[in-house]
Amino acid sequence: MAKVELKRPIVEEIAENIKDAQCVVLVNYSGITVEQDTALRKQMREAGVIYKIYKNTMMRLAFEGTDCAQLDKHLEGTNALAISKTDATAPARILAKNAKDIKCLELMAGVVEGNYYDQKGIQEIANVPSREELLGKLLGSIQSPIANFARVISQIAESKAEA
Repeated sequence: MAKVELKRPIVEEIAENIKDAQCVVLVNYSGITVEQDTALRKQMREAGVIYKIYKNTMMRLAFEGTDCAQLDKHLEGTNALAISKTDATAPARILAKNAKDIKCLELMAGVVEGNYYDQKGIQEIANVPSREELLGKLLGSIQSPIANFARVISQIAESKAEA
């Protein structure tokens, strides 16, 4: 069997994973220990993020003609892909959180909702809270004036009852 035929399924797997992805983050993992990698993979799985290590040439072939083609310039050294089809910030958020403890873990670049972000941009994306956190904050903001109004009405009713 020719080498090209062996590589085709891997390239197709990468292409299928990035096809409808909300977020694709390229990370350099050089120097990470097995324990650190296992913990990172567990966090990724729990968040529904695909985290895999592929050869740079395979990624380069899969990226051709997609939004991820701009990541080609970062494909040097030991790289892994973190892909999320549902949450646009989860891969960057999890990787950035782990990069604080694992000094050798480095976010290289990423594509979020079709837009390319360099290392600085992907770090900013990592600071964006999850959708659930944002919805919680929105709900709290909406609920706060109503709760304050109810408290004021209650205090007025109590003061009139005392008088």
